[in-house]
Amino acid sequence: MKTAGIVCEYNPFHSGHLGHIRKTRSIIGDDSAIVCVMSGNYVQRGDFAVFCKHARAESAILNGADLVLELPTPFVLMSAEGFACAGVHILNGLGVCDYLSFGSEINDIGILQEAAEIIVTEKADTITKEQLDKGDSYAAAQQHAANILMDKKAEVFKSPNNVLGIEYLKALKKTGSTMIPVTMQRTGGEHDSDNGFSASACRKTLLSGLLPDSLMPDSALDIYKREISTGRGPVFIQNGEQAIISRLRSVKGYSNVLGISEGLEQRFMKYASTEPSIESILKKIKT
Repeated sequence: MKTAGIVCEYNPFHSGHLGHIRKTRSIIGDDSAIVCVMSGNYVQRGDFAVFCKHARAESAILNGADLVLELPTPFVLMSAEGFACAGVHILNGLGVCDYLSFGSEINDIGILQEAAEIIVTEKADTITKEQLDKGDSYAAAQQHAANILMDKKAEVFKSPNNVLGIEYLKALKKTGSTMIPVTMQRTGGEHDSDNGFSASACRKTLLSGLLPDSLMPDSALDIYKREISTGRGPVFIQNGEQAIISRLRSVKGYSNVLGISEGLEQRFMKYASTEPSIESILKKIKT
């Protein structure tokens, strides 16, 4: 029997996630085990999870996962690189995972592997740093390096799940992992789209006060109905907005927060004290 690891958020679990688990088994064996490393009550987008970690883990177990472990919050809230590396590190530590399974828009492990190898070369690093010095964001600087070094194949960096897949591949190499990467085509809605089998579409429906019945397997839907009936969800950043803004305004400085540079710290200090909502603070901070 083989075992596959999946790094996930399931925010919330939907039919696309069920399809990923089933497709993974169809590739590596129907009797294979599935281990998920899942974000807890906070997710990488910097938001509350729409339902608590236990409910989301239960949804995964009822739909084919054999074990769900928590990815600690500090690593959840890192960049894609930190998120991927932490997930791979945990799966490595189990010592039982033969495969790492993830979704991608391109569904071509060869091109993703090529991108992962090229983007960490000294030449790519030099180009990226030059663009950062010119004021580009990291994503734009990396894309510029990929355009130069990969030509048309650089399109792979323009899709979010491809980018995360590349980070998984980088993490496998960095950690000396023996896991074999497998990828499969994302079906339904695009990442963060409001259509098809996307967590974003589910959250948007929940925010409107409705249930995304057509986007979820029945067992997951039953769990979320239970959470709603007991007042444990859904949870959105708006529920804690006043407390968050109050906390932001009481902080004397952000220099000790991982990933915050001087320029970003100053933007936080300026706009957290003047803007009336989390949404407007984030819009002003973002360059």
